[in-house]
Amino acid sequence: MSAAPPFPVRVACPPGACVCERDSLLGDPHADLRVLLLTREEERKLVERLDGVATLAELRRLELRMQTLLGISVRITPSARGVRTVRGFNIQLAPRPGLCRKTQAAIPAAIRRCLERHPEIAFAILNEGGLLAED
Repeated sequence: MSAAPPFPVRVACPPGACVCERDSLLGDPHADLRVLLLTREEERKLVERLDGVATLAELRRLELRMQTLLGISVRITPSARGVRTVRGFNIQLAPRPGLCRKTQAAIPAAIRRCLERHPEIAFAILNEGGLLAED
């Protein structure tokens, strides 16, 4: 068994409740442990920040910080079948060992709530892809 990391890490989920592979990640001396910095308290703070986003620029900054600090990559794309509501967006986290199942659901849900409260962000995301761009 390897030594514990020099920082607080997320508490293990109950056996069989999650497939995050936390223990195998901790056992690998060459693994990227940044995702384990996201303790339950830090996850709560992150979800609150995502809920409070008011602009696309702020959302993109948070995405970049999640990637830089935690190694969590978020991708928000319009559905191939079209976007009529915020449910028409695909919000995906790249698969990553150590990322809890609850976190994988909480982050997209927070982003979706943000888009519901600020439809201008949803329109800006659509416009990034050229869907609403003027010819």
